[in-house]
Amino acid sequence: MGVCRSPQADFLPQGAPSRGFEVLSPSTIFRPPGDVAAGFVRSTAWVGALAMGMIFLCSPIVSIFTDRMGCRIPATAGAAVAFIGLLTSSFTNSLEARFFTYGILFGCGSSFAFQPSLVILGHYFQRRLGLANGVVAAASSLFSMSFPFLMKMLGEKIKLAHTFRVLSIFMLILMFLSLTYRPLLPTTHNSRAKLGRSLCQQCMGHLTNYCNMRVFYHRTYRIWAFGIATAALGYFIPYVHLMKYVDKQFTGEKRIEDTWVLLVCIGATSGIGRLVSGRISDSIPGLKKIYLQVIAFMLLGLMCMMIPLCKGFGGLIVVCLFLGLCDGFFTTIMAPVAFELVGPMQASQAIGYLLGMMALPMTAGPPIAGLLHNCFENYHVAFYFAGVPPMIGGIILFFVPLFHRKTPNKQEMDSSKDKMLASDTIMNGELLPGVPATEAHI
Repeated sequence: MGVCRSPQADFLPQGAPSRGFEVLSPSTIFRPPGDVAAGFVRSTAWVGALAMGMIFLCSPIVSIFTDRMGCRIPATAGAAVAFIGLLTSSFTNSLEARFFTYGILFGCGSSFAFQPSLVILGHYFQRRLGLANGVVAAASSLFSMSFPFLMKMLGEKIKLAHTFRVLSIFMLILMFLSLTYRPLLPTTHNSRAKLGRSLCQQCMGHLTNYCNMRVFYHRTYRIWAFGIATAALGYFIPYVHLMKYVDKQFTGEKRIEDTWVLLVCIGATSGIGRLVSGRISDSIPGLKKIYLQVIAFMLLGLMCMMIPLCKGFGGLIVVCLFLGLCDGFFTTIMAPVAFELVGPMQASQAIGYLLGMMALPMTAGPPIAGLLHNCFENYHVAFYFAGVPPMIGGIILFFVPLFHRKTPNKQEMDSSKDKMLASDTIMNGELLPGVPATEAHI
């Protein structure tokens, strides 16, 4: 096989800001005086949220670079930027500086490293794209299971600065692994005539080529993207606030020391869910595979609401097992559904725009939950709130296949045309996402 999509490309960008920073912060990062500790805890929560938000916010830009430069260059450059962000974070003790080094540099670099990994598999697999995506995503769960324990151990033994340096080594490895992204299909140069066109028309033509807004012509894509963005408002809340909830809920004799076990449970079942859902999605024809996301979101919302009802640590473990399963199903089905909705020609920017739309709600969710905690002085309302958006998103996604069957217009038929073009040697001047003419000699 001519490509190696590293499991780190999935986990480090997507998981490290949420799960890793949660294990490390806030007590392991800094030790402020007691009178400012409460405000400081709220401030450190924004660092991880900013990093996760930048991963999704930069995705539309990453998709443009992927279309024009291929998967290899953006992924390699992104891993290098993330490496610099983690390394520079180890040399500063200022929270404001880490907003830039960790929140922005690491977040943006991770976005460039992560998004091309979703696209590259579409060049190598068509019928078994779901299974291939599930296998690779499941491998990243090995990091998810070991990461909380590793962060806890490193945070206690070598402290935060050296921990950041250890993490930067992973990004350095990812940078070299990204060099294995290679196109399979020969490409042709875009031969669209430019003679007789005004300068304004040429500029608009270039802008249209770079920013492919045709994906929004698909009504079903718009509905799907809106449903995913709605669900994202509550999706990230358990990862950020679960540990704090356990520390506050279980005190005295009930105090739980090994809270990182919950993150291990999420990582374990997430890997199982990614592997199983990938295999199942390949056996489900057309857009009916989107019902797997519907089930995942409905169950995710229910589990979030179940967290305050758990009176023992064992109940929380069961909830976390289901949370991981939902995470696995949602993550793996995303790329196959995008390819099904808009076709492989537009899949890169379709995924990029989707992740960009998820940026704002996913970043805003944890702070909103934090405000609810401050108002009611407990996390019950916050977790009840976290369960509502995924359920609404699941209801919206339920109608996507229904609308898709009722609209056999030109825009909806473009995706089937793209699937036919994807299997041809000559593609009428169109390039597959991430397969630019500059890499055709490889």
